[in-house]
Amino acid sequence: MSERVYNVLFLCTGNSARSILAESILNKEGSGRFKAFSAGSQPKGKVNPHALRELDALGYPSTGFSSKGWDVFAEPGAPEMDFIFTVCDSAAGEACPVWIGHPMTAHWGVEDPAAVQGDEVEVQRAFAQAARFLKNRITAFLSLPISSIEKLALEQHLRQIGKMEGSTQPQEKAV
Repeated sequence: MSERVYNVLFLCTGNSARSILAESILNKEGSGRFKAFSAGSQPKGKVNPHALRELDALGYPSTGFSSKGWDVFAEPGAPEMDFIFTVCDSAAGEACPVWIGHPMTAHWGVEDPAAVQGDEVEVQRAFAQAARFLKNRITAFLSLPISSIEKLALEQHLRQIGKMEGSTQPQEKAV
């Protein structure tokens, strides 16, 4: 009997960079266990070429991606999501559709590499950093015993992953 494949949706406002990076990385690293998708609340309509270049440089799939709205995944017949991760702060604060099946959610905010102003080297460095931060989160996610961990503990782990290096969330101060 084969293990269940979990569906994961990465959300960002424009669905052109961070969510695309995360989709590709999880689809390769979690192949056979996870199926990743990405979408945005206000999709740009095209994938950022720097994101595709970074995926290609890292050996991840870099073709077949599109910038699409999250409403595609709220329609009847859409894949039912098990997990939804926001990777930008603005998408985390927006009113999301009601998702079928009530997936587990967490915010894994990473700075927007597409917003970096500068020369080609600086922009590509920002994309490389975003990809590294997302890969680290995905690696931590893949190490979780999802099928055997209690739901409350899993939710706590998912939130902690969002606070890893490169997080856009304010860090809690020690008392």
